[in-house]
Amino acid sequence: MEKLVTLSRFKQACPFLGRMRTQTLRSLSSLASTRFPALSQLTESATKCPVMGPALQMSSTQMVAGYASVAAQADVQKIHHSKGIFTGLEITDADIAKCPHASAARAAARMAEDLAAAAKAETASATPTAGDVAAGGCPFHKAAAPVPVVGAQNPNQSTFKYEQLFATELEKKHKDQSYRYFNNINRLAGKFPVAHTANVKDEVEVWCANDYLGMGNNPVVLETMHRTLDKYGAGAGGTRNIAGNSAMHLALEKELASLHRKPAALVFSSCYVANDATLSTLGSKLPGLVYFSDASNHASMIQGIRHSGAKKVIFKHNDLEDLENKLKMWPSGTPKIIAFESVYSMCGSIGPINDICDLAKKYGALTFLDEVHAVGLYGPRGAGVAEHLDFEAHQKAGQSPGAIEGSVMDRVDIITGTLGKAYGSVGGYVAGSRDFIDVIRSYAPGFIFTTSLPPASVAGSRASIMYQKHHIGDRALKQVNVRKVKGRFAELDIPVIPGPSHIVPVLVGDAGLAKLASDKLLHEHSIYVQAINYPTVAVGEERLRVTVTPCHTAEQIDGLIHAFDTVFTELNINRTSDWANLGGRANVGIGKDDVKPIWTESQINTAGVPQTLRNGQLAVIDVAAVNVVRNDFEALLGPVDNERKMEDELFRGAVKLAAGTFAKPPRVRATVSNLEVAAAIQIPVSA
Repeated sequence: MEKLVTLSRFKQACPFLGRMRTQTLRSLSSLASTRFPALSQLTESATKCPVMGPALQMSSTQMVAGYASVAAQADVQKIHHSKGIFTGLEITDADIAKCPHASAARAAARMAEDLAAAAKAETASATPTAGDVAAGGCPFHKAAAPVPVVGAQNPNQSTFKYEQLFATELEKKHKDQSYRYFNNINRLAGKFPVAHTANVKDEVEVWCANDYLGMGNNPVVLETMHRTLDKYGAGAGGTRNIAGNSAMHLALEKELASLHRKPAALVFSSCYVANDATLSTLGSKLPGLVYFSDASNHASMIQGIRHSGAKKVIFKHNDLEDLENKLKMWPSGTPKIIAFESVYSMCGSIGPINDICDLAKKYGALTFLDEVHAVGLYGPRGAGVAEHLDFEAHQKAGQSPGAIEGSVMDRVDIITGTLGKAYGSVGGYVAGSRDFIDVIRSYAPGFIFTTSLPPASVAGSRASIMYQKHHIGDRALKQVNVRKVKGRFAELDIPVIPGPSHIVPVLVGDAGLAKLASDKLLHEHSIYVQAINYPTVAVGEERLRVTVTPCHTAEQIDGLIHAFDTVFTELNINRTSDWANLGGRANVGIGKDDVKPIWTESQINTAGVPQTLRNGQLAVIDVAAVNVVRNDFEALLGPVDNERKMEDELFRGAVKLAAGTFAKPPRVRATVSNLEVAAAIQIPVSA
């Protein structure tokens, strides 16, 4: 059917099409019919042609019959498995949707149904007169098509087929392999990074979650959330303007401002909303604003700029020369904002923040930095890459909320971040000058008209930020584990897109193979790594994005490496040397593999000498950081109840480390509730 609806086939079969302009034919072939969504406008018109109409009907009938014959073969299940479709005992609608054969057959059936309906509608219409034929010759000729009267009712015209249009749009996603499948994954707080699937007895290891540090199950975070829930209930009660502006929300914003050493901050329901609301509001308030946007920016930034109505100029990813050439084109008095990210989550590259600040100063622009995949993970206090670039200065300044004049973080005008990744909670925020924040608070619909985050979530976010501000061990150990995984992949020639950050993107290069590899890892190795396809990444650069946490054990890392090696071999997926022979792709196989990590050895070792955990060993809890959190919340929540058995059982894990195989450091004892645990978190083991 696809071949029949191409312009070349139409031109060969219908003598009247030669009279029409190519642009008109192209337009008709790319627009869906409003009456029959499975057809293009060109195909709908072709059903009226005495030559093409019968040909289309015959071809459609043959196609449907062809799919039916394939369905009768005995090895259908084998075909499904070869495509990565593994059904359970009960075949669900989702399983049917995954089947490439069923999807194609369904599309053919829908097209056949629409062709029949279109032909029937044409037969029911008035028979063309000799004059009509002489004037137009073919229904494609515009003279043969009556001009509809606006508002007139046609008794022979059916109502719009909404569901059919929805089905057709979904079919497009299936056809180009960009349809998104959502796995039922339930992370277990007591077993992180383990989760169960739809079957509670079926446990898998999660290797793609953005809970980068495992703070979603940190004991003091859970304790704080439980206490807040007990005292303040489940919901916020309304928008920030209507009953949703609590002491918890105000304290979180103060904490975020302190984290980035900015005068003020504002919390949103997510960082997608924060980016969208902030960028769109700035565009509506700054007259003649021009956005300069990195080509690899996140969808939230793209949408925010689009919603702003402001002029947008896209510069090549991390290309300072291209950015400057485009800044030069605009007068110095034109308002400008350079929007970019610190860590780009799909490739692992890091933005040249200081250099961009130089260009912003030179050309009179503001800087808008998205630190979503960096907050909690970089810097001595976890404020992100902008802090990390002046590591020693920020370390020396400690927890002072004041700006360090001339530092990279001080030079950035606007910083956005998330509470839903490294901090393990939910929400987003923006930080900047006091007046800027007040403008966003006063004008951004995405902030004003949204129900406020629940108090327990807000409290959990603040507890997580405070804990990480006082504890560097988690992010240091994460870097150790990331280096191990990248090194092990390199030894096996498994293609990791090179980058200096914690992101581990494994190149596959094909949407179908990426989905199949993800399914095999899950169903055959109990390892969950989601495939990343278009439009998140470019076609041909599909990948498996691996997330390594400080909680993954040495044995789990061994299992991951073995599983990837096995799946790559079984599916014959290109390795690094294969990409090199093909000229390289996505910076793989072009001699750029040796990228220096942004974390130095000396920075990692400020946490001691972190060592990867082994099975049965639980993460160390920093008692000093726990006490900071508890003391800060005492004014609102009161002292911690010593009888809270759930949280205390989680804290007990620190004691078990002492009985492990670690070399034992000098230890300081401290009391957490009624448990005695190790206060020292510097475990001297080799990286």
